[in-house]
Amino acid sequence: MDGDDEVGASAMIDESMSNGVESASPATAAMGEPMDVEAYAAMYTGRTKILRLLFIADKCDNEAMKLEALRMAYDEIKKGEDTSLHREVASKIRGRLGPKYNVDTAWMESVEKRAILRKEKLENELNGYRTNLIKESIRMGYNDYGEFYYTHGMLSDAFKSYVRTRDYCTTSKHIVQMCMHVLLVSIELGQYSHVANYVSKAENTPDPLPAVTQAKLKCASGLAFLETKKYKLAARKFIETGYELGNNYSEVIAPQDVGLYGGLCALASFDRTELKTKVIDNVGFRNFLELVPEVRELINDFYASRYASCLEYLEKLKANLLLDIHLHEHVEALYTEIRHKAIIQYTVPFISVDLNNMADAFKTSVGGLEKELEALITNGQIQARIDSHNKILYARHADQRKATFQRVLQTGGEFEREVKSMLLRANLVKHEVTAKSGRKF
Repeated sequence: MDGDDEVGASAMIDESMSNGVESASPATAAMGEPMDVEAYAAMYTGRTKILRLLFIADKCDNEAMKLEALRMAYDEIKKGEDTSLHREVASKIRGRLGPKYNVDTAWMESVEKRAILRKEKLENELNGYRTNLIKESIRMGYNDYGEFYYTHGMLSDAFKSYVRTRDYCTTSKHIVQMCMHVLLVSIELGQYSHVANYVSKAENTPDPLPAVTQAKLKCASGLAFLETKKYKLAARKFIETGYELGNNYSEVIAPQDVGLYGGLCALASFDRTELKTKVIDNVGFRNFLELVPEVRELINDFYASRYASCLEYLEKLKANLLLDIHLHEHVEALYTEIRHKAIIQYTVPFISVDLNNMADAFKTSVGGLEKELEALITNGQIQARIDSHNKILYARHADQRKATFQRVLQTGGEFEREVKSMLLRANLVKHEVTAKSGRKF
């Protein structure tokens, strides 16, 4: 990346950051109020914008928000050439937005006619390239095919076309371009095994990668780990994402998402030291956290042991997080991990804990807290016992002084046995004593 590109990327992220600080990310803003669908959709481009809007329409209970998402998806689809998506969104609207948002048969016929002509042209061109055996032209021909299929929503065919360019790549740049195309389609298809594979291929090319490309690969890898519930690895990838990403990967992910996904995954999987060094004190990742100030604040609250405030932030964010196309399946698991970590961290400094006070700190009932503690004790995550009658948790702290004396005595006994064995062997050798086997052969 040259200096001008770097300045441009920096300016882009700075602009996004200033917007984020003033009004927060649409996905996390308003703390419990309905999502600003228009502002949320504005963070994305291409097919992911449409798919995210359709996902919101499918999952949300707010009728006004649902219709707003469908209206925006309909308008966005008309800018492209995917007739199947057009038919799908029109069927979801069911005439509730007026005749303007019914199936546009004329538009569909026009798109399909153009598609037939375009496909014939691409096929003729590719056949010509094959006949002349021009590798670069064949590669570009398959790329054009892949783009054609992707635009029309035929993702499996797009994937095959992009993969076929691999045999005609002659430079590292070509390989990286092929990988980025395959990653785009694979993420949309949900084929995350391909994502991990092609991220590795791109990263292992001999030539150094531009900073923006590295950031995109970190994001793709983070999404793959998130999908497979490897939250710690996902957190590391999002945290390692460079600020050069800016809005350059909006066809897949927004910079706000990097802060959101990375922050929540880190909170659920990092220990206290890692949270401090890799998240809170990480200047690079702080740029992304500034775009989602609620996530930044709840991380700081957690580290400062302000658990009630942290959990309150999480609860208010939950409804909107469940509308995120990548995060929705993991919200419950992440929230459970974060809550359990908070409970464990609360008990660590104390020999005994009054469950009534602890329940107040976590804004829960004593009975509910007791059940959570029982589960954590059973799993070995907390070394303690519960006095159910008096509602007190007693920690089982090891007696360090006693344990030290026991280790010293054990080491001394082992040393004594080894010395006696050595002296015995030396005396046997000195007096030429040998043992003969009584076994007969």
